[in-house]
Amino acid sequence: MMLHSMHRRSFLTLLGASAAEWPMAARTQPAGLPVIGYLYAGSPEVTATYLAAFHKGLSETGYSEGRNVLIEYRFAHNDNERIPHLLADLIRRRVAVIAVPGSIASALAAKAATTTIPVVFATGADPVQARLVPSLNRPGSNVTGIVSVGVELSAKRLGILHELLSGRSRIAVLVNPSNPSIAEPFLRDMQAASAVIGRPIEAYSAKTNAEIDTAFSALVESRADALAVAPDLLFNNRRVHIVSSAMRHGIPAIYPIREFTEVGGLMSYGSSFVDLFRQAGIYTGRILKGEKPAELPVMQPTKFEFVINMQTAKLLNLTIPPTLLAIADEVIE
Repeated sequence: MMLHSMHRRSFLTLLGASAAEWPMAARTQPAGLPVIGYLYAGSPEVTATYLAAFHKGLSETGYSEGRNVLIEYRFAHNDNERIPHLLADLIRRRVAVIAVPGSIASALAAKAATTTIPVVFATGADPVQARLVPSLNRPGSNVTGIVSVGVELSAKRLGILHELLSGRSRIAVLVNPSNPSIAEPFLRDMQAASAVIGRPIEAYSAKTNAEIDTAFSALVESRADALAVAPDLLFNNRRVHIVSSAMRHGIPAIYPIREFTEVGGLMSYGSSFVDLFRQAGIYTGRILKGEKPAELPVMQPTKFEFVINMQTAKLLNLTIPPTLLAIADEVIE
C-alpha cells in the first residue's frame, strides 16, 4: 500500500508539472496547424490517464500534438457554471473541433454554444433522451460522439450485489441531483430491477464532498447493507473520497468503472472509461480529416468489464461467491 501511495504521489507531481506546462507548450508550438479545443468538466489532477487515451485515439488517425495539431486545454474544476465561459473562449479562438469527453453537461453546453464547430462528446447519459442528438445512427448536426451505456447496466450491477449479499436486503444508491440526465434514468432502472428481485432500494443524493459524507452517515444510520454508485463524472472525480468513505463505514459497494476498484473499491461493472476517451480522440481525428459529424453515428461500447478487488473484500470480511469470481474479467489480489 505504501509503495502504491508513493507511486501515486510521484504520478500526481508529474501530472501537475505537465499541466502547468500546457499553456506554455501551446504558445511555443508551430503556427498554422489545426487546433482542437479540449474541455474537461473536472480537474487536470484526475485526467492524466483519460487524456493519454484521447491522445492515443488521435494518434490512431495520424495526429500528434505539436507535430500536425495543436490542443487548447480547458478545465471546469467540477464547476458547471464555468463551462459556458470556457466554451466561449475556445470558440473565440476558432478551434477546428471541440472535444468534451466525460460530461453530459459539457456536451449540452457545447451544442448550445455553436452550430458550426464540430463537437465530439463521450458520455454515460443517453444522448437521445438528453436531446443531444436526434438519433444514434444519424446525429444530423455538428454534434456526435460516444456513449458508454453507463445507466443501462444498473440491473446487472444490482444483480451482482444481490448475489453477493445473499440474505441481506437493504441496498442504497448514490446519485448526483445536479445531473438529472443520469440520475433520473439510473434511479428508474434501479427501481425496476429492484422490483424484479424483490429488494427495496434507498436513494441518497450528493454533489459535494460534504454531501457525500452526509449521505454515508444517513445510509449507515438506515442500516443499508450495500451501495450502488451512479455513473457520474462528479463521482468519478471524487472516487477516492467515495471509496474511502465506503471502507470506513464497512459498506460493500459496486461502482460504474474500474477506476474505483483501482483505488480500493470492492467491485465495478461497466464499459471502459479510458476507451471512451480513446474513441473520442479517434472521432476528433476523423473530423479533422474531413468527415462530417452529422454522418458519424454515435458509437456504443461492445465490451464490458467486471472487476473485483479481493484485498478490499478481505478488509470487509466478505466472501466473494465462486459464481461471481467465475465471471469476473479481472480479480485484483
